[in-house]
Amino acid sequence: MAKLAIKGGKALRTKPFSDWPVWDDREEKALLEVLHSGKWWYGEKVKEFENKFAAFQNAKFGITCANGTVALEISLLAAGIGAGDEVILPPYTFIATASSVLKVNAIPIFVDVESDTFNIDPGKIEEAITEKTRGIIPVHFFGYPADMDRILEIAKKHKLKVIEDAAHGWGTKWRGKGVGAWGLSGCFSFQYSKNITSSEGGIILTDDYEIAALCRSYSNVGRGQDKPWYEHYLLGSNHRMTEFQAALLVAQLTRLPEQNRIRQRNASFLDKELSKISGIKLPREEPRITQRAYHGYNFRYIASEFGNNLPRGKFLKALEAEGIPALSGYPHPLYKNPLFLRKGTGPRFCPISCPYYGKEIDYSKVCCPAAEKLCNEEAVWFSHTMLLGNSDDMTDIVEAIKKIQANLEELQLL
Repeated sequence: MAKLAIKGGKALRTKPFSDWPVWDDREEKALLEVLHSGKWWYGEKVKEFENKFAAFQNAKFGITCANGTVALEISLLAAGIGAGDEVILPPYTFIATASSVLKVNAIPIFVDVESDTFNIDPGKIEEAITEKTRGIIPVHFFGYPADMDRILEIAKKHKLKVIEDAAHGWGTKWRGKGVGAWGLSGCFSFQYSKNITSSEGGIILTDDYEIAALCRSYSNVGRGQDKPWYEHYLLGSNHRMTEFQAALLVAQLTRLPEQNRIRQRNASFLDKELSKISGIKLPREEPRITQRAYHGYNFRYIASEFGNNLPRGKFLKALEAEGIPALSGYPHPLYKNPLFLRKGTGPRFCPISCPYYGKEIDYSKVCCPAAEKLCNEEAVWFSHTMLLGNSDDMTDIVEAIKKIQANLEELQLL
């Protein structure tokens, strides 16, 4: 009789993991307060959230906006990055990290990641720097911070701007200071799936007063601070956050510290137990991470070490059948998206064909081996909502993986 659920055996668990989003009367009261006030537009609640979140991440200034994508675009504009410039970033990330660079008519230059952090490899950045390089966008993947010490050292040496993609980093701290507050600016997302959410929304953090003023102007149709209402100084756009979104986020922020503690506790348990299983490779321990937020839990699945070279796809299907939902993550590095494989000349194909760039770039020839291996063979993701469960839920995850490894022979004909 089969033991694995995918072969007809009994599933290890049938109950679902935690629901998302989490809300209670705090969000309800906050929304009703704004509703009844009649002041729905870009006012005191927005300011309150900007100040509280900036303080939460140890930054001086916070500028809210419509989402994390435009936060990156605005930050690049404020940094003076544009046509003819190159920006270095990892290929293992969401499209917005790279599309924001294209949006300001600059060129993304992909640098491979470290397999044991899923983040950009600082040791490979300098070889990608050219006379056109103007910036670096490190991504703090799943809340694990990129090596900001080394990245900032390189940036200072080559006079580059650092814009942090901290869309997964609400509460993560590097050497005691929040991510997003290390570079010239840092960008966060509050989209529906994120650990603190208003369905959509974003914020830019910075310690630089002038950058903060520029970001505010670019997000608020080019207006100047304390200037007449119908005077516009920059080619900005309307990327403002509403009072309703800000009210939700103020309420969400009150529970985030406790949720982060729960995720940290559960992740520590998984680290301890999964490290004992051959073929499961965890992100490396990093003492400079003084606080970690988890937008998910990730590890590398090494088929040859797990046993019988069981492909990742079969492993994930077997895990799902046991009641443990898991993902393989990004299907390919960013440079393999059709967006980067378009070829042609003329305005429709800018910025890659932009005369200000003056070079040719062929993304079909780009290869970042570590990122490709993560995408094609190794990466496994659990959602951050799973980490809000209890100790029994975490034990189920561990036991399901052990069960699959102990019964690999049942999967050979799957």
